[in-house]
Amino acid sequence: MSTASKRILSGVQPSGTLHIGNYFGMMKPALEMQQPHTCFYFIADYHALTQIPEPQQLRDRVHSVAVDFLACGLDPAKTVFFRQSDVPQVQELTWILGCLMPMGLLERCHSFKDKTARGIAPNVGLFNYPALMAADILLYKANGVPVGKDQKQHLEVTRDIAIRFNNQYGDILTVPEPMIREEVAVVPGTDGQKMSKSYGNTIEIFGTEKGMRKKIMRIVTDSTPVESPKDPSACNLFALYKLMATPEEIETLRGMYLAGGMGYGTAKQMLFEKYWDYFRAARERREEILKNPDYIEQVLQDGAARARAVADATLREVRRAVGLR
Repeated sequence: MSTASKRILSGVQPSGTLHIGNYFGMMKPALEMQQPHTCFYFIADYHALTQIPEPQQLRDRVHSVAVDFLACGLDPAKTVFFRQSDVPQVQELTWILGCLMPMGLLERCHSFKDKTARGIAPNVGLFNYPALMAADILLYKANGVPVGKDQKQHLEVTRDIAIRFNNQYGDILTVPEPMIREEVAVVPGTDGQKMSKSYGNTIEIFGTEKGMRKKIMRIVTDSTPVESPKDPSACNLFALYKLMATPEEIETLRGMYLAGGMGYGTAKQMLFEKYWDYFRAARERREEILKNPDYIEQVLQDGAARARAVADATLREVRRAVGLR
């Protein structure tokens, strides 16, 4: 990936409690991009409607995502941070782009096929998800989009429709490039599977000290005796510890594994202490932020105003190009 400054666009679904899998997989890389790049990060509440959430639950989750990002280090002075639904221009662009999208293109998208194959009743929103995603990106003329390998197809749809539009109406939309981090950490959950809310194996960032200690002490390990050497590369505890420890601390624990004489209970205690200290500052910031709910809303409203200014400029060009007033 080029080190040159880019305009970056990324959205996060308001899916619930923030856990360390979310943090190391998406949030930490996003926060690290704030300094060299111009970042537009939005809370994807329109996208969340494809799952038909309960209204108050959706509002609460949007609020929680905003608090968590701010607590973990998002700087609203550097980053345009907003609710997707506070920029309704995205819906008009979705319609215009949808009129250029072949049905077959959307029918081939894996997310729609996967969900219907699992028995989820499809709705138009789910089918049209890639069109809205394309509008999210193209509205802000983003030239870099961080995506996991599972989302790369949707970005290809975005690129395809931007090229189609430009070929027909002139060079108006920016064709985005994927920013795929090959080194993205696969964070193991307490049961050894990939950490996921759907598996019930998460370690939350903002849980209570007692509750999080209990979760970490329950992490599944093998039955290697205390006195025997252990393989750090095959241990979930070590994989989690590596995410938060310094190189020197990692090597110290590796040596303890290989030497034998250390039980997994010791490694779990070391992991808990490292985890609790690593997120200490974020927990303290979160407590301060929660004391000022007006600040949270002000950040989102300020971000939305900045996003709308860019969205308005793009939509004026698009409307003029397609023949709308």
